[in-house]
Amino acid sequence: RYVNGHAKKHYEDAQIPMTNHKKTEKQEKVQHTVCMDCSSYSTYCYRCDDFVVNDTKLGLVQKVREHLQNLENSAFTSDRHRKRKLLENSSLNSKLLKVNGSTTALCATGLRNLGNTCFMNAILQSLSNIQQFCCYFKELPAVELRNGKTAGRRTYHTRSQGDNNVSLVEEFRKTLCALWQGSQTAFSPESLFYVVWKIMPNFRGYQQQDAHEFMRYLLDHLHLELQGGFNGVSRSVILQENSSLSSSNKCCINGASTVVTAIFGGILQNEVNCLICGTESRKFDPFLDLSLDIPSQFRNKRTKNQENGPMCTLRDCLRSFTDLEELDETELYMCHKCKKKQKSTKKFWIQKLPKVLCLHLKRFHWTAYLRNKVDTYVEFPLRGLDMKCYLLEPENSGPESCLYDLAAVVVHHGSGVGSGHYTAYAAHEGRWFHFNDSTVTLTDEETVVKAKAYILFYVERQAKSGSDKL
Repeated sequence: RYVNGHAKKHYEDAQIPMTNHKKTEKQEKVQHTVCMDCSSYSTYCYRCDDFVVNDTKLGLVQKVREHLQNLENSAFTSDRHRKRKLLENSSLNSKLLKVNGSTTALCATGLRNLGNTCFMNAILQSLSNIQQFCCYFKELPAVELRNGKTAGRRTYHTRSQGDNNVSLVEEFRKTLCALWQGSQTAFSPESLFYVVWKIMPNFRGYQQQDAHEFMRYLLDHLHLELQGGFNGVSRSVILQENSSLSSSNKCCINGASTVVTAIFGGILQNEVNCLICGTESRKFDPFLDLSLDIPSQFRNKRTKNQENGPMCTLRDCLRSFTDLEELDETELYMCHKCKKKQKSTKKFWIQKLPKVLCLHLKRFHWTAYLRNKVDTYVEFPLRGLDMKCYLLEPENSGPESCLYDLAAVVVHHGSGVGSGHYTAYAAHEGRWFHFNDSTVTLTDEETVVKAKAYILFYVERQAKSGSDKL
């Protein structure tokens, strides 16, 4: 259903004969083509565009589920024996790697694609490798959303269930806990995806979505839900108990601070000057990420090995974002002194840097009718991104407080936002991995730096103590 559209073709074929003659009301009710997911055993109806929770009078759906479960169990048993023999007989296995001379298992877990959900998988894998952020959610106590009668049973999700029965934080926590535990090669994030369908209607359906847009919605909704109660205890209280997150955190977006704003939250100063009277206007804007234009002079460069002209760097994009800019005729500034809209200049300064700096490269832009992709390679550093020159008051920052090291990169492969494919590179315990939905492979730094980055996650470098410097 998700990849080749096999079940959907059956549904479409079943509808063709029905179009030539008038359907009775009874036929209209009967003709529902359904399919079952072989991993989760959830049943989906194409006509209703929803997941089915009821069964036939003879309980046929449950019989199919039991049959699939038996097949899965027998396949799992034989697969386990096969893997055991392979490990005993083979010295080289794709799931094994050598670290300090000893062989260790590759414990990374992939995320199954639920039908063009690579945009979600790439973001989830990136966030799971931002240690401070991930650890906070994994240490939260679990929430039991089901009542006593259904507790312990496998649930089959439907969008028709009440909105009060879902928790984005809880499903996000469960997904993060399932990654890196090493017990399975791939995890199906369907429960999280169904919650996303409920609270973020933009992402309903199985079309390709924008990974950056999804990340912003995800962080915003996690932030809002975290401000609510948690087992009778305010989430903000839990955050305050973790002093390393709450200390010196002044960035609050939409209310009280949460782990989202404590880690991703920074503050911009927006400075506008009227070119007629010279009046200066300043305002502070909180941000969770910075969206950077790729300068127009680099947009025709399509490959890394460029012969004509300099290579575009991340510093070029940051400089373009923070440089003084004259606003065009469509963005005239309402000057309070002149009492009318006037020509003006605008400049951004970073007033406060976040613990994790998320940089979004604006690769998609609208022309007259189409949304095109800027395929330019942008060079970015793996270590030591220095943000000091973009600060409003650089003299108040320490020598290493403005240095950032790369933690994860999201890459878009393809030509358009509504098509293509998303993957992610992320560093875990000093090693780089490539996350391509359910497939996870060990990679190297040379491969990572060649990627045409779409979203970059940089983690603030921790200042060394006096003993370390010696």
